[in-house]
Amino acid sequence: MPTILIADDHDLVRDTIAAYLGKSDDFSIQTASTLPEAVGILRGMTSFDLAILDYNMPGMDGLAGLEQAIAEFPVTKFALMSGVAKAEVAREAMTIGAMGFFPKSLTADTMVNAIRFLLSGEKYFPFDLALVPENESKGTDFYGLSPREAQTLRGLCDGKSNKEIGRDLDLQEVTIKLHVKNILRKLDVKNRTQAALLAQTDGFR
Repeated sequence: MPTILIADDHDLVRDTIAAYLGKSDDFSIQTASTLPEAVGILRGMTSFDLAILDYNMPGMDGLAGLEQAIAEFPVTKFALMSGVAKAEVAREAMTIGAMGFFPKSLTADTMVNAIRFLLSGEKYFPFDLALVPENESKGTDFYGLSPREAQTLRGLCDGKSNKEIGRDLDLQEVTIKLHVKNILRKLDVKNRTQAALLAQTDGFR
């Protein structure tokens, strides 16, 4: 029987989802109200097949909490849940390694089906994340950077801070930090200054 962790700081949302899923003989459900509580449960004796984390609950720090959880528990599948996050957040979550994104507007039956989809090894994102806007397409061949990483690198080349880049791209600062981390790894440099110098030397723009 698959074991699922539902983590959300809103009692009504968390308990309603858990109660509905718990009616099914297919799932064993546990709950948490913060990311630290969820991590503590995941570190316990029970092996979880899927953990669904609320995007805005305490401890998440945007997508940083999701990235940390995925890194610490590589065997567990993770999905992000939100009532307000946009397609861009879902795209970033997918890039980090999330297997799914659940808007809180999903009906209970749809969520059950989506969870079964994830447990079968597939991904569930109710947005067409395969489509990249035309203005994001430039620079994707440079050291294997994604379109959003390429945009972030342009900001580094312009000497902008993470906060300024985030404002330009309409992204949270923590998301830009994740992109910078990926850029440094892909370019094999130690800091943002070296990344900008390498980009300029190699003709990136």
